[in-house]
Amino acid sequence: MTNLSPASLQMSALVAGAWRLGDWGFDVGQRQAWIEGNLERGLTTFDHADIYGGYRVEGLFGEVLAQAPGLRDRMQLVTKCGIKLTGPARPAHETHCYDTSAAHIIASVENSLRELRTDRIDLLLIHRPDALMDADEVAATFERLRRDGKVLHFGASNFTVQQFELLHSRIALETNQVECSPLQMGAIHDGTFDQAQRLRARPMIWSPLAGGRLFNEDSPAAHRVRWVMGEIGARLGVSTTTLAIAWLMRLPSRPIPVVGSRRLSATDEAVAALKLTLNPDDWYRIWSASTGHEVP
Repeated sequence: MTNLSPASLQMSALVAGAWRLGDWGFDVGQRQAWIEGNLERGLTTFDHADIYGGYRVEGLFGEVLAQAPGLRDRMQLVTKCGIKLTGPARPAHETHCYDTSAAHIIASVENSLRELRTDRIDLLLIHRPDALMDADEVAATFERLRRDGKVLHFGASNFTVQQFELLHSRIALETNQVECSPLQMGAIHDGTFDQAQRLRARPMIWSPLAGGRLFNEDSPAAHRVRWVMGEIGARLGVSTTTLAIAWLMRLPSRPIPVVGSRRLSATDEAVAALKLTLNPDDWYRIWSASTGHEVP
């Protein structure tokens, strides 16, 4: 277990992502086995969003907690809100848009609590930056949810440095969950991880394997990265998955990757990264392969 920020939420060093849980065709027993398999491997934190699976994934996960309620106290639940999708699951939504109003955040939390079959959310994130976000209103809403014991900690997802700074100035945020991988390095260079290091608020990382593009994308950058990572991985005796996770965890902001695979063997490869510390030479070889040039 590790602290997300000083004297804050304790969570696992790797997070189990539930985004695709609804695509795997698991029955409730298989879902329970997947959850328990992650717990056994030390992934005690599970990442959700209300919209995942067309508003279905939280309910699929919650069915397991209803069947095996003892699991809840062995885990931390992260979820997100602020995106409104249109469709049968939310017939009242007229437009696909963002909404960070107090009414929508509170309604989303109530839905998530009901779907997940739990009495509290450990960490709530605003899913995407909302151009109409009133920072004072969001902060007041977060305080209300914390006071009511429904949400214990708060953060953001996909926020720019300025957007995170604005909301953090009203209420302490624990993390900014952003995309990063050897094929997507924007957060390394746009100040996101510098801010995280300054605030000692560890970032969470979604798509650490570039959504699978690291293994199959037909682009010059992907080909270069695969070749270099294959050579380094062979020398170190680790898989590309292990190497990619270790590459991210080498960053001094100490990011926490979200890994979501139906195969627990793939999770084992991610867990192996916890024992691997890349030297700067290997780290920058992968950076150079992605950018297509050496450092200036």
